[in-house]
Amino acid sequence: MNLALQILLLWLVLQAAVTDLALRRIPNVLVLSGLVLSVLLHWRTGAEGAVLSTWLAGLAMGFFLFLPLYLLRGMAAGDVKLMAMVGAFAGPTLAFEIAVLSWLIGGVLAIGMLVANGRWRILVNNMKNLLWPLMCQIAGYRMHAVPIERHASAGGIPYGVAIALGTAAVVLEQHGFTFV
Repeated sequence: MNLALQILLLWLVLQAAVTDLALRRIPNVLVLSGLVLSVLLHWRTGAEGAVLSTWLAGLAMGFFLFLPLYLLRGMAAGDVKLMAMVGAFAGPTLAFEIAVLSWLIGGVLAIGMLVANGRWRILVNNMKNLLWPLMCQIAGYRMHAVPIERHASAGGIPYGVAIALGTAAVVLEQHGFTFV
């Protein structure tokens, strides 16, 4: 990924993180403009045959890596769309790295927010309700899952921040910075 793509990507994920922190949403106009800019910059700086395939493969990688978390109600649709945009900039290989790092950062942020907000007991109770029936079935006992109501959520996190931090770490690593 060339320097122009990296700078623009970092600017866009910074905007997404700030908006997610302030409003708890990632604007569609930000994601859509990022997708358009990424395809234009890929076209301007890359080989003609590889532009669309790299752009599309990265977009698909980012989208499909985060889609299951959305379907399980673990994140919002804006986070999935943001990761798809990041993938469109970065390509499939870097999109995978960014997604994995974003998951790890998001997990740390979630635990930190649960402890800070005192909502970790709700999380433990929800996990017990989810896992206990599964453990009983594995042990051979028939037990039906207890549905978790929407109001029983331990809360959400601004996942745009995790995606921005993951993206920044991978981009900076390409320039020789290490974080371990």
